[in-house]
Formats: sequence, structure tokens, C-alpha cells
Amino acid sequence: MAVGVLGGAFDPPHNGHVALAKAAVDRFGLERLLVTVVVDPGHKRVVAPAATRLELARLAFADVPRAEVELEPHARTVDALEARALSDPIFLLGADELADLPGWKEPDRVLELARLGVATRPGYPRERLQSVLAGLSRPDRVLIFELEPLPISSSDLRARAARGESLAGLVPTAVAERISQLRLYAAD
Repeated sequence: MAVGVLGGAFDPPHNGHVALAKAAVDRFGLERLLVTVVVDPGHKRVVAPAATRLELARLAFADVPRAEVELEPHARTVDALEARALSDPIFLLGADELADLPGWKEPDRVLELARLGVATRPGYPRERLQSVLAGLSRPDRVLIFELEPLPISSSDLRARAARGESLAGLVPTAVAERISQLRLYAAD
């Protein structure tokens, strides 16, 4: 069974995350997509509590076929993959995140535990990818696919919400409505 894993803080989840999930399900024929909301990501500060981010992620990925959304207690990818003990999953990430892979905790072990499904935008410099791949122990475990870019970031969305701006078209409608109801990210 082909299983994909899409992990993140999802503070908040946005249309770029959803597009990546849908593209990966199609591209890799995933029979299951595990979306993991990291409770306490060690590499970035989160604003919303984990339970709220879980609720938003469940709303965001509700229309993604075969998606299951769960909390992830492990801050590091290698620890999460070891704990889940999935059979050769495809861990999904963007090309910019792949560039950071050498700085991850035990990147070689990550490549033993999972293949990486790396989404690149059309025109992304292949030489940047090649230089990262050349430094990996198992570049054969990296699967690259193209995805039309959606220029959205969670930090920009939080700033927009703090200014009282609409998030319509940037996050799924149910997510925008829930953020508004909760006054999440609103300036105090």
C-alpha cells in the first residue's frame, strides 16, 4: 500500500498545502495520505495551539482523497518516521525544504525510513536540486515532481489575519471561516 506523509505546523494550513497533498495522491497513487500536525515543531515558533491547528488541518484536508489528519508528538521527522514504522512511505515536501535536508536530524536515516516526494515549481533551478542530491547518501530515494506554485505562506496569512484582511482564496473556505470565528491570529 502506497502511503504518503505530509507533516507540518499548519499554522494555518493553506491552499498550497492542499494542492501539494492532492498532487501527491495523484502522482504517487497514494492509497493513504497521513497529514501530521506537529505539536511542537522544534524549528519554528507556532502561534495557534496544537488542538486548533489540528481542527484547521482537518477542515483544510477534508476534500483530499484518502487523507487522514493526526497530531504528531515528535518534533523531528526522523523520530516521527521511526515511531510510525510505516512500510516505505513517501514523505512529502517542497524543493526549498529539500535544500534544508542536510541540516535535519539524521537525514540519512530519514532516507532509509522513507522516500521523499519533492514538489518543485516549473522553472525551479535543477542545479540547486542536483547539488543537494549529490550530497545525499541515497539520492535514488528522492522522487521529484512538478507542481504549479501558489505563492502563499502561513506567516503571511497570520499577518493578513492580524490586519483584519480576508483570507479568501488563500485558505480553504472552511478554514477561513473558522479562523474568523476564533479571531485566530487577530491583533490584540
